[in-house]
Amino acid sequence: MIDTVLFDLDGTLLSMDQDEFIKAYFGLLAQFTAAQGWDQRETMQVVGAGTKAMIKNDGSMTNEERFWQVFTEGTGRTRESAEEIFLHFYKNDFEKLSSLSQRKEESAGVVRRMRSKGLKVVLATNPLFPRVATAARIRWAGLSAEDFDWITTYENSRFSKPFLDYYREVLAAVGAEPQNCLMVGNDTTEDMCTAELGMQVYLVTDHLIDTQGRGEQAFRHGSLKELGEQIDQLVEAAPFSPGASVLS
Repeated sequence: MIDTVLFDLDGTLLSMDQDEFIKAYFGLLAQFTAAQGWDQRETMQVVGAGTKAMIKNDGSMTNEERFWQVFTEGTGRTRESAEEIFLHFYKNDFEKLSSLSQRKEESAGVVRRMRSKGLKVVLATNPLFPRVATAARIRWAGLSAEDFDWITTYENSRFSKPFLDYYREVLAAVGAEPQNCLMVGNDTTEDMCTAELGMQVYLVTDHLIDTQGRGEQAFRHGSLKELGEQIDQLVEAAPFSPGASVLS
């Protein structure tokens, strides 16, 4: 029986083209830091290196600590002074990126319906952003932090997707067992890898990401709207057999 549901955010609960968003995000950040008098090329190289370091983090420190380790070593700037600049960016300019996303009408209903059934609900978004930026994207999706029992951000995470240790860390945080969990996401690699831990999975096909060509038929799949229409069957369903459509 499912007692915990993990939701991805970008492309799952929030409509967006992830590649377009990331490109625009780095471009906007480059403009902002250049306006602060920082060397644009150096800054963005270090931000990119810090992001890669978080993705490959080994658990010895949080993603936040890993990013700032790389940033301070690469720029010679103190964390205190640079963090204030970044915080201003996330509280102001970052909001401009909301135009690249669209709210899904069904997102709030699906999440809150899960909660109404007594399930723990986790926002398992790749923890490469600070809490303030994650809160903004949650708001763009028409949701709030109060809709979730746990939200992964770079402050509270020591791993990133698609590493299974990221998901193990999440389960430990909420006291859940993998066999009692359902992962809902749109990426066949970063989200569906949870099946290896014994989780049930649901692949949202609205903004499907399938970089390894695994195909949607390998997973229980369908739109987020279809998920909402079949929550009762899904959380009580038997384990999925590849080849089934939406719900077996």
